[in-house]
Amino acid sequence: MDILSETFKALSDETRLRIMTLLMENGELCVCDFVGALGETQSKISRHLRYLYHAGLVEDRREGLWMHYRISPDLAPEQAIIVSALSEAIGGGQRQELARALEQWFEQKAAANAARGQEAASCC
Repeated sequence: MDILSETFKALSDETRLRIMTLLMENGELCVCDFVGALGETQSKISRHLRYLYHAGLVEDRREGLWMHYRISPDLAPEQAIIVSALSEAIGGGQRQELARALEQWFEQKAAANAARGQEAASCC
């Protein structure tokens, strides 16, 4: 029961639900991508990601200075069922809204990189 309790606690916050939705739709994202798409501070996003990490729902990967997150491929069977149900439960309107916000962020990031004379980078 502990794993169910921890999983539901981790998913009981709207920001964490939005993070999970972005990950389900996009695979892997950098912390800066969550910051740009959700309009939250880096510290708040990082705190939410660590909560999801400690619940075993996401895993991280460092690339230089940047941390990337994705849904853990090693979810417990109970967690996999919950994540699958979450994917079905999140409405299309909410997904589209998050997809638009993330796309706008990617455009802003690409424009900023172009202004600095850099190729489109995976991170800020």
